[in-house]
Amino acid sequence: MKIALDPTPFHHSHSLLEFPKVVADLGYKYMQMTPHPDFIPFYNHPKADDDLVGQLKKACTDAGIEIASILPVLRWSGPDEDAREAAVRYWKRAIQIAVDLGVSTMNTEFSGRPELAEESERAFYRSMEELLPIIEREGIDLLIDPHPDDFVEEGLAAIRVIRGLNSKNVGMVYVASHSFHMKNSPLDIMRAAGDRLRLVHVADTMDHHASHGLRYITNPPGNAVRVHQHLKIGDGDVNWDEFFGGLKEIGFLDRDDTVMVSSVFAENENAEEVSRFQLDTMKQYVQKVSV
Repeated sequence: MKIALDPTPFHHSHSLLEFPKVVADLGYKYMQMTPHPDFIPFYNHPKADDDLVGQLKKACTDAGIEIASILPVLRWSGPDEDAREAAVRYWKRAIQIAVDLGVSTMNTEFSGRPELAEESERAFYRSMEELLPIIEREGIDLLIDPHPDDFVEEGLAAIRVIRGLNSKNVGMVYVASHSFHMKNSPLDIMRAAGDRLRLVHVADTMDHHASHGLRYITNPPGNAVRVHQHLKIGDGDVNWDEFFGGLKEIGFLDRDDTVMVSSVFAENENAEEVSRFQLDTMKQYVQKVSV
């Protein structure tokens, strides 16, 4: 298992090419590349040309770290056909960037719209008809997160959609801070996913169902909002013994093709301290469940 840092908290304080050194200085050996204006921005065409890709690759080598995964977020399941077709084109370039960087793991979100779930599912499978042959040819491991406000948000439902692709190259991401939106318990999801679960994001969150639904109040009542945070371990309601114990049970911690990412976004002012805390705490939990 690779333990990686998502450098999103450093986007406004460091340039893209500085990320590898930042990650190394914080004690990590791996980095996850998430959307960035100079790399693969949210919803739009990748902005990294071959020169920048080469510079990023060299920066990683110089810093002594590797990119464990690349996370594009594109509208490949959008019910708007023009946007969907564009997202497929963007995906092709993103895959080529991953190949050029020597990265075989890409993770993403289902996207689409929950109020148009049937239409979005059709769009998702349509996109994958074109992308899956490329993904399989390039040996990419594509892992998908049922993100709050996607067309599929529940954990077991996500596994069914992934299974429907009938490809060993497609698996699941479990984001701990999405736990209370996925309906099913973390352990049930992990057991059902098995070796399809190959990447996890480690961040805490509050249970918005707590206090009989009044933990968070939005006005007017009934707003179709999804509330979650990306807090450091221990600042929310995630059951970390269950989380890490479940990963141990399904063999996630003992495999060489799995990635565990620290993805705390709520404390940029303490990003360095929090990143070190996350690394130490993740290692402690891994050791705790492995004895």
